[in-house]
Amino acid sequence: MATDISDSPFRKWQRPDLPSRCTYHEAKSMDESPHIHRKVEPKPKIMPNILNNIGNTPLVRINRITAKDGIPCEVLAKCEFFNAGGSVKDRIGLRMVQDAEDKGILKPGDVLIEPTSGNTGIGLALAAAVKGYRCIIVMPEKMSMEKVDVLRALGAEIVRTPTEASFDSPESHIGVAKRLMEEIPNSHILDQYRNASNPLAHYDCTAEEILIACDNKIDMVVIGAGTGGTLTGIARKIHEKCPNCKIIGVDPDGSVIAQPETMNKSDTTFYEVEGVGYDFIPTVCDRKFVDKWYKSSDKPSFTMARRLIREEGLLCGGSSGSAMYVALQACKDFGLKAGQRCVVILPDSIRNYMTKHLSDDWMSQRDFLEVEKQIEPPNDWRNEASSQSRCKLFLPCKVFMKRLCKVFLGKSFDICNYFQYFDFYPLTGTCAKWWNLNVSALELRAPLTVTPTVTIQETLDLLNKEGFDQVPVVNDAGDILGMVTVGNMMAQVVRSKRLCSKRFIIEELCHRAHIFYQHVCPQEYSLSEY
Repeated sequence: MATDISDSPFRKWQRPDLPSRCTYHEAKSMDESPHIHRKVEPKPKIMPNILNNIGNTPLVRINRITAKDGIPCEVLAKCEFFNAGGSVKDRIGLRMVQDAEDKGILKPGDVLIEPTSGNTGIGLALAAAVKGYRCIIVMPEKMSMEKVDVLRALGAEIVRTPTEASFDSPESHIGVAKRLMEEIPNSHILDQYRNASNPLAHYDCTAEEILIACDNKIDMVVIGAGTGGTLTGIARKIHEKCPNCKIIGVDPDGSVIAQPETMNKSDTTFYEVEGVGYDFIPTVCDRKFVDKWYKSSDKPSFTMARRLIREEGLLCGGSSGSAMYVALQACKDFGLKAGQRCVVILPDSIRNYMTKHLSDDWMSQRDFLEVEKQIEPPNDWRNEASSQSRCKLFLPCKVFMKRLCKVFLGKSFDICNYFQYFDFYPLTGTCAKWWNLNVSALELRAPLTVTPTVTIQETLDLLNKEGFDQVPVVNDAGDILGMVTVGNMMAQVVRSKRLCSKRFIIEELCHRAHIFYQHVCPQEYSLSEY
């Protein structure tokens, strides 16, 4: 048992991409395992605390989507968003804390630091809130503000890092977490990328729950790859109990986890789906049990996620869409028939993405929004459009018009063919088609800008007040010098160990290379506290 902080293995940082030395899969019995194992426990009628609501998530049959897509086999969704924190990562957040406590590594007053895409951070922050640990989460700026808000509500301190930074860069979420751990006393990085508790949580519980619910009769399991812990844990257990079951791995374009390596050759360097894929192979990711890999992309993933919400009532995130989209492909490719069964892991909920793929605006801006096939407007629409009571609306955009038609007709169609049924009255009061108007007719307000002499403190206050993550820097003549974002300011602060102050002005940052963003208040987080 560890008795001194220097004995903590979580303070001896190692690269997250080193090959695993785990020989657990070679053990002949559970007694030979060097790890702590836990059994699936039924949920008590009255829970001692909310952590007891992690695990035992429902397995739900997919009905309408499979019928529409001609899938004859049974498709079941393992709805991990029913965990207390809303994602599959609640399991490993709690498990890593429990195992560290049982080994005597974590003690009251210790600090938990974790580099994460957000969901593991929420799971850890949830455990920390209940158990009384201080929690610092380091996450890339790509991750949604909903995750940031939930983490803050749970009392976690947040540091955002540039999405573009490679995993081994000092500015990456992994590099920044390492530096914080070295500087903060009694702190630990439980390290989901290397911690055996990550796959063990799924080997012991998630996979076991699936096997129990299906009476050990499973023909295919489809799992997205993030750290690879979910994939590794479930695949190992399913392979032991159902050796003929096909394990399907899902990896997004732009990630390098899929095999063979030729699958990962892509011009894609950024993808919108969160929580899956990496630019390295995490230590806990054991890919040998995967029968076939599929690459996923943003548009089909988000479209399927929205279908799961609309057609099945499953309020899930984008990575759930990735898994389900691939699952339907795999069921066809492997020829699964009626009487066979496919289980799909749905990792997290829509709560984290209310302003992302749930939003028509967000989807349409990225050309992800699919419009149903053109339909003829009903006769009463035509009659009303030709009468003297024709609509007199000023519609500044085509998307708004499509939404209006959806309200009236219940369906979307190509409104461009029906613009003749409307008069558009712009703000000037004259009749004109909206596409002929000047942009000035929209009465847009002047853009928010700052000058190089504005302090970082003042800029962060301004961004927080106006609800922006970035702001252009202009000189006295109005020429744009660059773009300053909150993430770069915090990256520079962490790197130089200097606080945002009136003496540290944006002019200093403007002479440096890339500028990223981070939405955090300097009063809330400062290195001087440590």
